[in-house]
Amino acid sequence: MLVASSVSIVGTRISTIALPWLVYTETGSAGLTGLVLTAEMAPYVLSKALGGPLVDRRGPRAISVFGDLLSGAFLVLIPILYAVGQLSLPDRIPVLLALVALAGAFRGPGDGARNAMIPAVSDATGVPIERITGLDSTLDRASALLGAGIGGLLVAVLGAAQTVAFTAGTAFVSAFVVTVLIPRISPIDAEEPGSYLARLRAGGAFLRKDRLLRAILGMIAVTNLLEAAYISVMLPVWVHSNGHGPALIGLLGMLFGGAAVASSLAATTLAGRFSRRTAYLVGFTLCGAPRYLALALGAPLWVILATNVVAGLGAGFINPTIGAIFFERVPRRIIGRVGSLADALAWAGLPVGGVVGGLAITVLGISPALALAGTAYLVSTTVPGVRPEWRQMDRERAANGATPDEA
Repeated sequence: MLVASSVSIVGTRISTIALPWLVYTETGSAGLTGLVLTAEMAPYVLSKALGGPLVDRRGPRAISVFGDLLSGAFLVLIPILYAVGQLSLPDRIPVLLALVALAGAFRGPGDGARNAMIPAVSDATGVPIERITGLDSTLDRASALLGAGIGGLLVAVLGAAQTVAFTAGTAFVSAFVVTVLIPRISPIDAEEPGSYLARLRAGGAFLRKDRLLRAILGMIAVTNLLEAAYISVMLPVWVHSNGHGPALIGLLGMLFGGAAVASSLAATTLAGRFSRRTAYLVGFTLCGAPRYLALALGAPLWVILATNVVAGLGAGFINPTIGAIFFERVPRRIIGRVGSLADALAWAGLPVGGVVGGLAITVLGISPALALAGTAYLVSTTVPGVRPEWRQMDRERAANGATPDEA
């Protein structure tokens, strides 16, 4: 499971460098650059939300393989069409938007299915869920680190369009790993009565009742929107405007990812020995605003590099905390549909993040847009800390003597 997930994340990180660089360098339009992300993430978020009942009914293994194969098939068409002159930009931008939209639509359920495997993996191995979520987060960060470095290098050497072929290849490898190495996981609710819509509504009803999960998802939705604006538009535009190349984007990603790997390992090793609430809120505060404000203020390059290291150290504590809380609170029988809905809500800002980033740059300019985004990130990650439901993060762990179904 961890290998399949890591390979997929490497490919996704490569594409987040290659596709924005392709569009911006060939069109010079921040708006079109952001639109590509929207075209991919809108169907991704929607299909992930709607795919949860299928994961519970058909089993996560089948949905994971199906999603990887189809998303890879659409992505591999991008370098092929570009090579034969059928994807020249901006004239053929609708073709590119359609391909990334179809790839995103099938990647959403596949990603959700791999996450839904975690409880079954815990049962099969005897490894506690909190430790598995920590390992998963660590490899997530390590894969993003590797993907950022590979992506920046490949774009510089091969060109952005041809680099997308590597993303397609990682999707096929992920499907192969799941098919060959992961035993069949029995569907959780194969015998549960009720229609698809009834099962989908059950997942939504659970989230509506859980104030802590709702608060976490709301905060993550805002920060993900800002991250989408930063990664897909603001950072490439800033790098290009200041005379740098895609290798700098890769370097920043590697510094962020390397620090995040180190802190995620620490979070996994020290699981249960620190306040989740403190780690979560401090981690988010360090993760976002410093990177944005350093660019906005025109800081020296060494300061920009250092802020990415600090941000990565904060980021490493976030995902293990979220994962452990989620699997403690959600009953096993509805893990697929609740998890898919939760991921979709957390990622709801991604489809509009690129458009917001492009619009902000067009209206304000790159430095004011970065300053505004950094300020919004700081407010959104500090103000929620005063809400009473956040105290349940540590209370939940203290009372975690029962499984979610027993609770």
